[in-house]
Amino acid sequence: MKSFTLVGQDEKTKARAGILHTVHGDIPTPVFMPVGTQGTVKAMAPDRLQAVGVKMLLGNSYHLHLRPGEDLIREMGGLHRFMAWNGSILTDSGGFQIFSLSDLVKIDDQGALFRSHLDGSLHHFTPEISMQIQQDIGADVVMILDQCVGYPASDYQVRVSTDRTLVWARKCREAFQSELQMLFGVVQGGTIPELRKYSAKETVKIGFDGYAIGGLSVGEPKPIMYSMIDAVEPYLPISQARYLMGVGSPESIIASVIRGIDMFDCVLPTRNARNSALLTWSGKMNIDRLEYSRDSNPIDLECQCYTCQNFSRSYLRHLFKAGEILAAELATIHNLFFMVELMNRIRKAILNGSFRDLSSDLLARFQGQIVNS
Repeated sequence: MKSFTLVGQDEKTKARAGILHTVHGDIPTPVFMPVGTQGTVKAMAPDRLQAVGVKMLLGNSYHLHLRPGEDLIREMGGLHRFMAWNGSILTDSGGFQIFSLSDLVKIDDQGALFRSHLDGSLHHFTPEISMQIQQDIGADVVMILDQCVGYPASDYQVRVSTDRTLVWARKCREAFQSELQMLFGVVQGGTIPELRKYSAKETVKIGFDGYAIGGLSVGEPKPIMYSMIDAVEPYLPISQARYLMGVGSPESIIASVIRGIDMFDCVLPTRNARNSALLTWSGKMNIDRLEYSRDSNPIDLECQCYTCQNFSRSYLRHLFKAGEILAAELATIHNLFFMVELMNRIRKAILNGSFRDLSSDLLARFQGQIVNS
């Protein structure tokens, strides 16, 4: 099965429009994937996700392995049936969570031995086990097990993680058996350009269905993140999808699409929504501010989402102040609708030749903007 079709490229930037082909449907790119870490996008039922236009979301094999376990998910018919989601799913290998949440016992070329952050139980993730877990879960796109480092990190730490990720990548490639799923490689290398280039070239040599850039958005300044994308992009195949892991602010997505990235995921749009921070076409809005207490306008006059078509800023502020569950749902509907619409506008502009103008306009709107009225 062909994994990706490139359907258009911007003439003035490296922006691309394509289609990611999965068993559960074709996904137009560029695409933003909401994060459903534990088999749910917080505050959103699957029908609500479909209503706002979400076609693909992200699950996490670390969390799903710990609770409820891949055996139960497989017994229930796989993650799609378990969570009643008919769209596509990408599962992260859990590498980032192992190294950020767990009490690590041992990491070597065989894998990671760690204690659960839930109950302290001992677990062993190897590349082979990671592949089996993700195949049992039934994701459309499976990620290799990779080793992440934070920022800053020593050159030695970055070199070790880069080499180890390549060792694990080869083992994942050998262990991966499914004909219905895609396997993506992950480029590491910290903030060292030469290691990024090396990782990209060696990962492509192994051969995967798509390629992710990992280990960014971990605290480094955005100019450094963009320079790492610039270092890696020339070495990634034009004919396959490129995925920037863990990036989801509108301005970072636009800047990364300019650099040739096709896929994004991040918790920020949904997490921020649950904390009263909303995305609008005029900038960011903190709906709990006093000035919105008697504001009868929708969140965004340009928005056609369910929340904006039915409720006022005043009402949404009231829900947050009252601690009502509905506040999180309505705010999340809005932010995800915004993200879907952002990607639709970007894709349309790439295809009709107006992307440079659109990106300049949107970056001017979003960078550091706070809505005051």
